[in-house]
Amino acid sequence: TECVSGCVCPEGLFDDGRGGCVEQKDCPCIHNNELYSSGQKIKVDCNTCTCQKGLWKCTDDVCYGTCTIYGSGHYNTFDGKFYDFDGSCEYVAAQDFCGDKNSSGSFSIITENVPCGTTGVTCSKAIKMFLGKTELKLENKEYKEIQRDVGDDVQYWNRTVGLYLVIEASNGVMLIWDKKTTVFIKLSPDYKGKVCGLCGNFDDKANNDFTTRSGLQDSNPLIFGNSWKQSPMCPDVTEEIKPCDLKPHRKSWAEKECSIIQSEVFEICHSKVNPLPFYEACVHDACSCDSGGDCECFCSAVAAYAQECIKAEACVFWRTPDIC
Repeated sequence: TECVSGCVCPEGLFDDGRGGCVEQKDCPCIHNNELYSSGQKIKVDCNTCTCQKGLWKCTDDVCYGTCTIYGSGHYNTFDGKFYDFDGSCEYVAAQDFCGDKNSSGSFSIITENVPCGTTGVTCSKAIKMFLGKTELKLENKEYKEIQRDVGDDVQYWNRTVGLYLVIEASNGVMLIWDKKTTVFIKLSPDYKGKVCGLCGNFDDKANNDFTTRSGLQDSNPLIFGNSWKQSPMCPDVTEEIKPCDLKPHRKSWAEKECSIIQSEVFEICHSKVNPLPFYEACVHDACSCDSGGDCECFCSAVAAYAQECIKAEACVFWRTPDIC
């Protein structure tokens, strides 16, 4: 499987894993179980890697971080930690006001979560984005701007790209919203290790993302999530909701619909992005949306996986006249 000298090839030549013998300079490289010829390039996040003599040589640009919040309480932090948190309140998704006395902070993003369906799971209904003295409120498919009298001037631009509303600010913060329950927060590398909230601290380590508002690390997503609520009046979340147990009649329907994520439609992506957490999140959402919005919940969940596939350069065409 590797490029090695062996009894199959004449001396000085190497087995290329494809049944041929090549010189060392023509050895292929392996990425996600696929072979790439010498000179071929792939993109990994924002870097380009080139295959040279059997080894990858990559640029080392520092990339934007992305945090995803979607469906009924699914979070994927800047550092790639997946967890579920179903709280009905306003919560800090990401901000750079993080306890350090000297940091004045330049932005804060708050997600307002409300129950969706009758099982008690919650979805992001509205987003507030504070940029210096500007407050933007995204709700009901549109956004409003409110000027406050404290804070600096931070410029921002908004545009619509396909289904999404994109807000990009001069301080390196970007928000992408599908006008329903999916939010992507993108931060420039300058914020590495300087942010806090439900999206984690963006220090390239996923194991310390559950840092509570008081700066303590916890392993329980409920304790972590509760610490970031905006109002002490909101009740704490005490148990994880399992909507498929509460609505067993929807479970088989949910599993059948969501199996598209594990099917050959997405096969090209399976080796690049693990489908399992997305499939489980899809089943959870399809069980929980039982008061209308079936398709909306299911489609958002599949779209979240498709989005990750496209980031990994696996283009998938999954929407059809029958599906979403």
